[in-house]
Amino acid sequence: MTASTPAAAAGLAAPPVDQRRAVIALVALAVSAFTFVATENLPGGLLTLIAPDLGRSTSEIGLLVTAYAAVVVVASLPLAQVTRRFSRRYVLAATTAVCAAGSLWSAFAIGYADLMAARMVTALGQALFWAIVMPAAAALFAPAVRGKMIARVTVGSSLGPVLGVPLGTWVGQQTNWRAAFLLFAVVSVAACITMAVAMPDVTLEQGGTARGTHPSMGRFLVLLLVTVLAVTGSFMMITFVTQFLVETAGFPARYLSVLLLGQGTVGVLTTVLIGQVLDKRPWQAVLVALTLLTGTLVWLWGLGHVPALALVGLAMFGVALSAIPPALSFLSMQVAPGSTESASAISSSVFNLGIGGGAALGALVVARAGVSTVPLFGAVFVLAALAVLTIHLWTTARRAAAPRPTALRP
Repeated sequence: MTASTPAAAAGLAAPPVDQRRAVIALVALAVSAFTFVATENLPGGLLTLIAPDLGRSTSEIGLLVTAYAAVVVVASLPLAQVTRRFSRRYVLAATTAVCAAGSLWSAFAIGYADLMAARMVTALGQALFWAIVMPAAAALFAPAVRGKMIARVTVGSSLGPVLGVPLGTWVGQQTNWRAAFLLFAVVSVAACITMAVAMPDVTLEQGGTARGTHPSMGRFLVLLLVTVLAVTGSFMMITFVTQFLVETAGFPARYLSVLLLGQGTVGVLTTVLIGQVLDKRPWQAVLVALTLLTGTLVWLWGLGHVPALALVGLAMFGVALSAIPPALSFLSMQVAPGSTESASAISSSVFNLGIGGGAALGALVVARAGVSTVPLFGAVFVLAALAVLTIHLWTTARRAAAPRPTALRP
């Protein structure tokens, strides 16, 4: 919605807060997003370390991701509603403190059940964080740059699976899997303190982000369907990527962290670039990413047994995956049919429904058909998301191009 008067337009164009503090807060929010997503998916990178240590199968360790995501699905919207009257500065800092506490608990967990309980606590913090972080971050900046700023927050979430998990895997291999969780606990503490000190107190109404800029219930529902399908297919692969690289591609386990860090480097470049196009063509960015992701999963299924070609597929997977979360987050802010926080909470729940569903389906595929077939089943879900989005954009373009009937004169 545009301002109705020049004075109002000038007011909207002005940065609502001191931009140096806003940038520091943005970095802290991005780091917190990174730690949450990395912590959520860390069991996928540590499968081959956690499973034998706790005496469990890799499928059971994969369920640590599924259960975590289930808590986020259920808790996001209720927690956002319960805390809506509190300062977003301190609520966001508190969620990051929960991440630190949950990660510390995970590092010292005694047995599988204790680790599962620690994961549930951490998931509560993530459920609230993702429900409120995007509107709160956008409120710190002028409308003209909000798309870019949202993309910068999602740099953290995009790097979680493609950089955070490899980093945690490397730390786990050099020491033990518990040290990886301890690392992210320390990072979360640093982000929490920075956020509490530096983040300005700005309400969504003051920042102009309480409502969507282009509200549409129809587009929001399409976005949710695309999200759950794409994330399900992607996280079938992410959860079991280390097992795939060892058992299908034939890489020695000692090379896993290096391989995943290489994928993460490619993801960094993609995440930086995607922020430059979100303001102009966010839907098309998702379309291209889904197309590449589908092709990459088929590539890994058909050629993943060849080590060199598996590396190419891993790099392409990192490119496609890194582009999707920032684009989906930005679109959710745009098309929110009501409150942006409610839309963000619902989107986060659906995203984590895809994460949990992907991990659970991946575990089923691994148990029944072997890890080599995981990319194929994942490709089916991503292809479905691509089809939904393609049909939506095509029908929208046709409606926009159709001539409008003119009124008949008497």
